[in-house]
Amino acid sequence: MSNIKAIENKISSAKKYLTILKRYRGFAKEKIRSNTDIRGAVERYLYLAVQSVIDLAEAVIAHNDFRKPTTMSEAFYILNEEKIIPDKLTEKLVRMVGFRNVLAHDYEDVDYDIVCDVLQKGLDDIEVFLKMISKKLDIKS
Repeated sequence: MSNIKAIENKISSAKKYLTILKRYRGFAKEKIRSNTDIRGAVERYLYLAVQSVIDLAEAVIAHNDFRKPTTMSEAFYILNEEKIIPDKLTEKLVRMVGFRNVLAHDYEDVDYDIVCDVLQKGLDDIEVFLKMISKKLDIKS
């Protein structure tokens, strides 16, 4: 599979997770926290959405032969250094990596204020990232 095809697939996956997550935006924080099925779905799809964005960042780095990141967060700093994404978006995406790590490793200590904030506001940051990558690489999405 070509690098561009792999990047297109990663963009498609991220969009699929965003579509699913948007269905949960109307739920109150307490409903998400108290309903194990909803909570599990929201947490899992948030994890997948963020992971797909990390994978996309790493694919763009490989495609452009930029220096290799040593951490997931560093991938976004590299894209920033290479003028692919702006500073403010870089910081938001780096914070999402931290959020993803909490979902993956500290799942018993998840702060639902943060979960709901990411659900309400963070998805827009992911969409902005997808659009920027698509535009920079001239990918029709």
